[in-house]
Amino acid sequence: MTASATKKLTQMNSHDVKELLMKNAIVIVILMIIIGIIIKEPAFLSGTVFKNILTQSAVRLILAFGVGGIIIIQGTDLSLGRMVGFAAVISGSLLQRLDYASRFYTDLQPLPLFVPLVISCIVCAFFSGVSGWVVAKFKIHPFLATLGMMITLYGILSIYFASGDPGPQPIGGFDTRYTEAVIGSTFGIPNLVIYASIVSVVVWVLWNKTTFGKNLYAIGGNPEAAKVSGVNVFWTTILVFVLAGALYGIGGFLEAARIGSANNGTGYGYELDAIAACVVGGISFSGGVGKVSGAIAGVLMFTVISYGMTFIGIDMYWQYIIKGIIIVAAVAMDAQKYIKKT
Repeated sequence: MTASATKKLTQMNSHDVKELLMKNAIVIVILMIIIGIIIKEPAFLSGTVFKNILTQSAVRLILAFGVGGIIIIQGTDLSLGRMVGFAAVISGSLLQRLDYASRFYTDLQPLPLFVPLVISCIVCAFFSGVSGWVVAKFKIHPFLATLGMMITLYGILSIYFASGDPGPQPIGGFDTRYTEAVIGSTFGIPNLVIYASIVSVVVWVLWNKTTFGKNLYAIGGNPEAAKVSGVNVFWTTILVFVLAGALYGIGGFLEAARIGSANNGTGYGYELDAIAACVVGGISFSGGVGKVSGAIAGVLMFTVISYGMTFIGIDMYWQYIIKGIIIVAAVAMDAQKYIKKT
């Protein structure tokens, strides 16, 4: 091999390595943070910690799948947190123990667990579908449409929350069937992890093996081209939002039992973690790009960081700063990829 050929090959390899590092810079930084946490506190590698991380990741993953679909079509959803809160309050208010002193519905008899779950999903799917309709019909950016929905939902949620006999106070005293079904285990596996795994499989099938999934990526890649190709952009957009709402409903139902209470502040800020996890996991704001595996990786990485920093005693305010920097960097890196392509 000549000297010039060797030099050219070295330059190509150097370029490839640089490109690889740039594409995965955020992941590398996150891994470095995780390694630092392990070095500082080796007990972080215990099986108990791993189990806790998976449990904490479960609801976040379901929510990430919801907003992930919207991000794939070049959107976002700021109303996610309020949807979760609404579902949590609905579920909690309908599934309190008969002997609990401050029952929301004093005369309500025990309901099958699936009834509040279905109601939560329908309510969230309806409001999310309205946002989707506004986006599809009036070509309003999802950021603005879901911002308006977020504010509106908080008002509606607060009215409902204050309508119970005890007045506006945290809803607790849940039926043991409800809490055991959510925070219990089956064959040693946390039920939350099982539920998240089932949802992961369903979402993977929807995104990869259905016409809906093909249309989802087509719209995200180029809405006009998708329309010319025969894709019903209007209804597909609405369905993406409806599916997201249903997932938020599931997430809220599980979250109320996981934390043991619900109020009109439940879910506040959850949209930020979900969106950040999606972006870190490779679901691009430029549209048409994103995988189920990426969402899973993003959620796990963010949960490990949050849990790990708490584990080693880092102040919560510093955690916000670190997570905020990661989010901004991830979005900036994603934007750079899009600029290079164009």
